[in-house]
Amino acid sequence: MNIFFGLVSATLVGATPILLSAIGGAFTFYAGIFNIAMEGMMLMGAFCAVLGSYFLHSWLAGIACGIAGALVMAGIFVLFAVRLHTDEFLTGIALNLFAVGATTFLLRDIFRVKGAFTNAGIRAIPTVTLPLLDHIPVVGRLLSGYNAMVYVAGLVVIVAAFAIFHTRFGLRLRAAGYNAACLSSSGVPASTVRIWSLVICAVCCGLAGAYLSLGYVRLFSENMSAGRGWISLAAIILVSGNPWGIAIISLLFGFFDGLTVFLQGSRIPTQFTAMIPYAATLVSLYFYSLRRKGRT
Repeated sequence: MNIFFGLVSATLVGATPILLSAIGGAFTFYAGIFNIAMEGMMLMGAFCAVLGSYFLHSWLAGIACGIAGALVMAGIFVLFAVRLHTDEFLTGIALNLFAVGATTFLLRDIFRVKGAFTNAGIRAIPTVTLPLLDHIPVVGRLLSGYNAMVYVAGLVVIVAAFAIFHTRFGLRLRAAGYNAACLSSSGVPASTVRIWSLVICAVCCGLAGAYLSLGYVRLFSENMSAGRGWISLAAIILVSGNPWGIAIISLLFGFFDGLTVFLQGSRIPTQFTAMIPYAATLVSLYFYSLRRKGRT
């Protein structure tokens, strides 16, 4: 039973950063933007979150700084891809590479360390105990006592699903992706809607990055996003941006991520166990491509 509860906990913990960034990416997906810069936004958010938490002595300030760092990345994306009409794919690749180089340089220049920075002065995002559920034997262990960002991620899914499918902004968002010319002719510039979608995406990626460095662990290491932005992109593609589908896919990837923790004590080399979430992503994309071919 303890193994079951541990696996459920590891699944939710592992799914949270993927879920947050993928929900943000869903907004850009519906706006017609192929945003592969989520990896860079998440990484920059993780570094800036540690920066703010350490120097301002507050995890809330850390989260705010993480969001600000991701917004800077989004601003660069807007300048080049939306305003100057450069190729979105190349712009995203450039931003991802920039994030890796910039965070590595700043880590060594500000904190004078290589590899990773950990310090007792970093304020971590606290865990939350749900008062009503905490005393229920099974439900309390399943749903209570997680990092606050885990519950934020669940709330973000609900808000995103409502905003995309049941609001005027959501209608304009989908119109920007389906028929930008028609939207612009109605008096709403498609570029403005796309900019807002990138802003929302950056906020979500900033939250995901802050969770990585202040919740998942309490440190920053070079390239600590470790491909989670790409997994988020795969989750978006697999369910065509549907927030509820993204939640399910994120939990699936979180399960495989948590499974690696339980397999580390076995005789299987850690290099192979670490490959499990990424292998699952490739297998999922393979079957998705087969399904798409079957429809054509």
